[in-house]
Amino acid sequence: MTLVQLRKRPDSASGEPEPRFAPKPGWLKVRAPGGETYTGLKATLRKLDLHTVCEEARCPNVGECWGEGTMTIMLLGDVCTRGCRFCAVTTGNPRGAVDVREPEHVARAIARLEVNYVVLTMVDRDDLLDGGAEHVGRTVHGIHALRPDLLVETLVGDFGGKLSSVDLLLRTGMPDVFAHNLEVPRRLQRTVRDVRCDYQQSLDVLARAKDRGARVTKSSLMLGMGEELDEIRESMSDLRGAGVDILTLGQYLRPTPKHHELARYVEPAEFDALRDEGLAMGFKYVASGPLVRSSYHAAEVFVRSMLHPSDPDGAAEALARRKDAAALAAAAEAARQDG
Repeated sequence: MTLVQLRKRPDSASGEPEPRFAPKPGWLKVRAPGGETYTGLKATLRKLDLHTVCEEARCPNVGECWGEGTMTIMLLGDVCTRGCRFCAVTTGNPRGAVDVREPEHVARAIARLEVNYVVLTMVDRDDLLDGGAEHVGRTVHGIHALRPDLLVETLVGDFGGKLSSVDLLLRTGMPDVFAHNLEVPRRLQRTVRDVRCDYQQSLDVLARAKDRGARVTKSSLMLGMGEELDEIRESMSDLRGAGVDILTLGQYLRPTPKHHELARYVEPAEFDALRDEGLAMGFKYVASGPLVRSSYHAAEVFVRSMLHPSDPDGAAEALARRKDAAALAAAAEAARQDG
């Protein structure tokens, strides 16, 4: 299989990286979100005091994803203990502050929304002993108890490499999809991600989740940061070796001049070629394109088709387990109130 050569194309003769505010190519331009579904969901979110990563990060796919009934909610606050050079989230030390009511609040709010797929993501919380794993698991459990039909993906950090935290999350609330992003190839890890992140550590987290029963695992790579073709292939192969089922590949866009420089815009044909190569490696699904993000509705639509219509027995079994869990939770709540 021939893959379109990934090549550097600086805008100027000096070879400088693409400037932050250079005109974006046409394939990166999208229509402003709108429509009845989008407007209705946005109004409901405000009433429920829920804020999505879709809006906060100004994701170009927000209208498309919400129209498909998918959205991404951030847990554990908006201050991250790490400072990756591609991310615009505020860096700091939350000093152990956690809203213990958040799992219940988010679960009840999500249950009221007309969505069928939700992604729960999180800031890194190195200030917590378990990295926030139990908090995320409790939220998953709460959503499944109230909405057994709703698919939940968790897009989490590496928990400082504590594999016991991966186990804790999965025991507390098994998500339908366990996701953790590798972000960039091995060579770029130190210049792009926080020093506490680690290439092998991320692979170990993904492998552990698969080993501990995660039915679907997922990861993502950003392109346009100076990576070479062989490095992308190596990372894709390493992710398959860790048992990752779904891969997303998207264009890096520099949030501010203080963030990692943009090396180039990757053309759609190159993304298409990488998608084909990923499928040949054995990924069950590869979402690859300039506007693809780690939480992307096309991949999530595939997950729904994989876990429900194409696997009715497995879906029925999962639904029965969740209904049992919901009944037990209701009985426990009733007993608590009677007592």
